[in-house]
Amino acid sequence: MILLTEQRHKIILDELEKKGIVKINDLVKLLNTSESTIRRDLVYLDSINAVRRIHGGAEIPKGKFIEPSYLEKEIRNVEEKRKIAKFAASLINEGDCVYLDAGTSTFEMIQYINKKEIIIVTNGLKHINAIIENNINGYILGGKVKNRTRAVIGSDALRSLEKFRFDKCFLGMNGVHLEYGFTTPDSEEAILKKTAIKHSRCSYILADGSKFGEVSFVKVADLKEASIITDSEVEDCEMYLEKTKIKVVKNL
Repeated sequence: MILLTEQRHKIILDELEKKGIVKINDLVKLLNTSESTIRRDLVYLDSINAVRRIHGGAEIPKGKFIEPSYLEKEIRNVEEKRKIAKFAASLINEGDCVYLDAGTSTFEMIQYINKKEIIIVTNGLKHINAIIENNINGYILGGKVKNRTRAVIGSDALRSLEKFRFDKCFLGMNGVHLEYGFTTPDSEEAILKKTAIKHSRCSYILADGSKFGEVSFVKVADLKEASIITDSEVEDCEMYLEKTKIKVVKNL
């Protein structure tokens, strides 16, 4: 049965209401229509602020200070995150002291780390089990638990972080913008990310293509303060390269 445009839009919005995020491939199967048709539908729904288009799908529009949950982030851009994470892990050398913040991209890194004589410090609750299972020396920051993102945050976590010095830090970020730099929704997480950058010899932001051009509530740092690892060609790449280094990872 061929659905009318309005019927497709209603089904897409119903799926978003149930799941919070939908992928184009899933909508193609659900609606038995072409990918190009779904993309046109999402472009229109985005134009009226009914959805927010993301790489490979769409989500319910959120304010700049509202952060997606860890579970929502886990199902976004999975293959892209793995490509980025595998390359990022290859930058770690024997003897390094490393900070991994509490993101899904940084979590993916752990499975690819093949160096054992290193130390990892993290504020990610989910990270610590993976670090232990990979037989890596690890520290977890102490402080308040943020259930939504499974991160340790707050003044105690900050005091714990400030005593460390790192060879490299790897951070997730909600927004990467030419003018506003690196941003995230939560001020307590922002200060931890900022401190990690300050205390690291080299800092890397793991950002899939959907993060570019986005601006979240709290600024973490200027673009010049960290290099970016991404999975796709970046619009206005030359302008970004005037302010920071970008590594585009093509393959797993």
